[in-house]
Amino acid sequence: QVQLAESGGGLVQPGGSLRLSCAASGSMYGFNTMGWYRQAPGKERELVATITSGGSTNYADSVKGRFTISRDNTKKTVYLQMNSLKPEDTAVYYCHLYRTYLGVNYWGQGTQVTVSS
Repeated sequence: QVQLAESGGGLVQPGGSLRLSCAASGSMYGFNTMGWYRQAPGKERELVATITSGGSTNYADSVKGRFTISRDNTKKTVYLQMNSLKPEDTAVYYCHLYRTYLGVNYWGQGTQVTVSS
């Protein structure tokens, strides 16, 4: 069993920064993809950024140049550094883990990010 726990969300003014963390507990092997998704009220959940166990990253066009995803495999933690935040970034952010060779998905409970003046 794998459990994901997000932290770091909160209220921030436009142009500000936040760092989200997601810690994985339980058994986790090297070949996997971790990432962040977000869901705003009335909208579908969308991919924000992903990172493989080898360090390859992928970003949504809307966050390129502003967000940076990283991971610490020893600590089994993935991070999302969010800079130059905009009101449209407001959403619940969910941590995600995909076990490549097992085809199993895991989701965190979500953390609220609100960008408002």
